[in-house]
Amino acid sequence: MSDAGGDKTEQATPKRLEEAFNRGQFPRSAEVQTVFVMGAGLMALSFTGAEMWRQLTLAMSGIFGHLHEWPVTLDGMQGYFVGGMLTFSKCVWPITVAGLAGGLLAGGMQSRFRTASEALEAQWERVNPIAGLQRMFSPRAFMPAAVNSLKLAVVIALSYGEVKRVLDDPIFFTAVSAARIAEFLTDAAGRILWRVGGVLVLIAIVDYAWQVFRMRKDMMMTKEEVKEEGKSSEGNPEVKAQQKRKRMQLAKRKMFRDVPKADVILVNPTHIAIAIRYDRKTMKAPVILAKGSRLNAQRIREIAGQHQIPILENKPLARMLFKYGRVGGEIPAEFFAAVAEVLAWVYRVNRYRYYVEGSLR
Repeated sequence: MSDAGGDKTEQATPKRLEEAFNRGQFPRSAEVQTVFVMGAGLMALSFTGAEMWRQLTLAMSGIFGHLHEWPVTLDGMQGYFVGGMLTFSKCVWPITVAGLAGGLLAGGMQSRFRTASEALEAQWERVNPIAGLQRMFSPRAFMPAAVNSLKLAVVIALSYGEVKRVLDDPIFFTAVSAARIAEFLTDAAGRILWRVGGVLVLIAIVDYAWQVFRMRKDMMMTKEEVKEEGKSSEGNPEVKAQQKRKRMQLAKRKMFRDVPKADVILVNPTHIAIAIRYDRKTMKAPVILAKGSRLNAQRIREIAGQHQIPILENKPLARMLFKYGRVGGEIPAEFFAAVAEVLAWVYRVNRYRYYVEGSLR
């Protein structure tokens, strides 16, 4: 039986999605993180692998070639151990840094590089052991368990054949150098990792799609909830201000798109720009297509220059039209005569454009 507000059949509103994001609820997949970490590590290994094996080979040769010289004391063994760890750290740090960068990039892409403010606050229910057990055995925990089982099966299936082939290779039954064996094992490991990585990419895509689907389903609203949220948002000053900004941005973009249609640009000389158009067949009076000051005026001038639209400096007229004119509206009647003189000058100076090409409006 449906609830009082009806079934949840409506997609979540932007406001609800934003609130959920601030609580840390947004589609994210651990598999995407794994793929990015693994991919970054493999890329680093492809660039530094040869040098890494060279340094490790030299270190191992030095250790095993001087075993008879080792002092059998705690301090002596500690010195060799520390030296070996330092060498190993120097070899693997590029891979570690690349993996860390890949993980951060994956997390940033999934969160759109934004911070969930409320998610950073302490939430004690997350450390509640009873709630933790409930989450562990809930139906939602099935998907991660299934994905992990699938990953394990993929790794075993793809690795088994390659490992068997490697162990049966004649290289282990012939006299070859340690460096050659290391190179052989590196190639084999690379083949396994790239195969596993390719399948993990597919798993990550499916898992992320599932997370998006589940998130959208969880965020669905009833018709009554949508109505109530709309009513509460109408009186919200922040929502009104945001809507106003969007309207202004749309109007500004349209204004700039209309500039190429202008007959002339009036300027004052750099602080103000007015784009005017007149088509005597369809207009009763000239129309202001665009107007702006400072940066907007500069942008209008740039567009006019790109489209070879005449620019005329007329400080008094530009100031008056900027003050009393309206974008998309006819110029005020008291400026008809002045604007007519400007248009006559434009038609006279650009006679070829308006007469020879037959484009006189």
